[in-house]
Amino acid sequence: MNIFYPLEYFAKWLTYDLFHISNIALAGSLEFFVYDTLKILLLIVVITHFMSWLRYYLSIEKLRDFLVSRRFYGLDYFLATVFGAVTPFCSCSSIPLFIGFMQARIPLGVTFSFLITSPLINEVAIGLFIGLFGLKITAIYVLAGILIGMVGGFILGQLKMEKYVADFVWNIQSPKKGEAVNKKLPLRQVLKIISREALGIIKKIALYILIGVGVGALIHGYVPGGFFEEYLQKAGIWGVPVAVILAVPLYSNASGVIPIIQSLIAKGIPIGTGLAFMMAIVGLSLPEAMILKKVLKWQLLASFFGIVTLGIILIGYLFNILI
Repeated sequence: MNIFYPLEYFAKWLTYDLFHISNIALAGSLEFFVYDTLKILLLIVVITHFMSWLRYYLSIEKLRDFLVSRRFYGLDYFLATVFGAVTPFCSCSSIPLFIGFMQARIPLGVTFSFLITSPLINEVAIGLFIGLFGLKITAIYVLAGILIGMVGGFILGQLKMEKYVADFVWNIQSPKKGEAVNKKLPLRQVLKIISREALGIIKKIALYILIGVGVGALIHGYVPGGFFEEYLQKAGIWGVPVAVILAVPLYSNASGVIPIIQSLIAKGIPIGTGLAFMMAIVGLSLPEAMILKKVLKWQLLASFFGIVTLGIILIGYLFNILI
């Protein structure tokens, strides 16, 4: 049973019964835009409120103390990726927290696990994936993002490149333990805080959603089936790395790019190639590199981008083989 059937019915009614659109391409684009916009916004409202509630009780300070004081022989990398998955940050807005991790003397590899995973997996991306691709592909994507974060962070940690972090980062003093105390608040006030954070996230990404779904709707309605597939087939086995390289100069968050990728996949792009393109847009970007250049020396920055790029390409090939 399609739980979004009422939204689908409304989109069809609006397109064909109310507006009486007979042009096939325009009707397909409008129906796609209305249905996907309503579905995505509904999912995001629910998921952002839930994740805001989770983040309220999982404070950054507690996580820092937990990771600094205990080592779990690999589980610290997993925990960092999980925390990255529940934080609603794009690649650039993850950087301040990444710096905070280093100031707290969390191992460098663990901090990179967070930085890699945070833009790739968050409640927005998960909500969009569930609505557009289904639970199976969503679960595989989340596992792939966590795997890239853990393996990439582990490799960077083993390279022992702490000397390539800017000196000012190590010189900044972290807050002393106990300086920040979470006060117990009445439930009503907690709910207001949670709702305010969730709605703030929605306001920030709403425009990206509309733009992304709009572009996806145009592709859905006006681009002939197999158009992109024809050109990617010419690239042959190099389709995935070409898609990743083309994505690096671009910059967007998951809410803006996922609806576009959905339309591209529907038009013939292999799912692994499409997802690799998306992961490179949200996980590797020139703005991120420019910000990180203030914090990391070029040797560490190049290693970070190289390892993540390789991981995304491998994941792209894996998706193309399995799905």
